[in-house]
Amino acid sequence: MMSTGGLITRTAALLPGAETPPVTTPRTPAQEAAERELSKPMYHENDPSLVDRALRAFFDWLDDLFGAASGATPGGAVGLVAILLVVVLAVAALWWRLGSPSRTAASAGTLFADGVRSAADHRTAAEAHAAAGRWTEAVQERMRAVVRSLEERTLLDPRPGRTADEAAAEAAVSLPDHAAGLRAAARTFDDVTYGGRAADADAYARLRTLDLTLDRAKPLLTGPTA
Repeated sequence: MMSTGGLITRTAALLPGAETPPVTTPRTPAQEAAERELSKPMYHENDPSLVDRALRAFFDWLDDLFGAASGATPGGAVGLVAILLVVVLAVAALWWRLGSPSRTAASAGTLFADGVRSAADHRTAAEAHAAAGRWTEAVQERMRAVVRSLEERTLLDPRPGRTADEAAAEAAVSLPDHAAGLRAAARTFDDVTYGGRAADADAYARLRTLDLTLDRAKPLLTGPTA
């Protein structure tokens, strides 16, 4: 036996134009359907790319880092900028003084890279480079002339693999009055050969003067005494 309320509800549902009762979908299927819908490319055409998101995350991290550093630095952000400026200037000064990092690895390079030539040969090559304005090559050849001349005068023992610094230190033993000039010449050779520096006419003139001076210098003989 059907109640009056149930009969009225059923009759209303069968009438033309009656509203359809709302459809109730369970929570989980509805969530999955929404995720599938939102995952369509049409909803993500203006999303930032992976690189953009990575850069944004990096700059956010950098901002947080500088914010924390400025909070811990006396003077705040101004103090932090001053410290960073000092660090940059110190690095630039070291780079200018020591040259490029490749110099450290290459500073052990030998003075003579090719076969044995006389001091006169190196001087001739140096003058030819200087006349053509190739100051780096001129400086290199003049330093080789200095060392070869000392070997020819038996002030240095001929030794393959000797570096400019080693030659200067060894020659200073018998030529102590010219130790500073020898060290400066070796440093110039290393700077232009391994440090990426460009030589100039003044650098070559100093090497040439040293070569001519040493050629006339009398060595300090250090032999056994009677």
